[in-house]
Amino acid sequence: MALSVVTHKVADFGAWHDVYKSVADLQAAGGVTQESFHRKADDPDTVLVLHYFDSVEKAQAFFANPELQEAMKRGGVIGEPRIEFYE
Repeated sequence: MALSVVTHKVADFGAWHDVYKSVADLQAAGGVTQESFHRKADDPDTVLVLHYFDSVEKAQAFFANPELQEAMKRGGVIGEPRIEFYE
């Protein structure tokens, strides 16, 4: 099992959340087996996203998908997200 840990700042959490919900099929097709997101307690526009995969390779391929990168832009992600992979 593999875990991706993503932290990023968003322009507006509500707009980000709408886009996040809209890409559920993209997540499933990309091998996401379980997911959750969390807002930073003292900065609700900073978001932590956890995704589980069967392997690190599947996780890396998911984050390399141009459709996901476009969705992040549509969701108002500011700057580069911090993405880490764990086994």
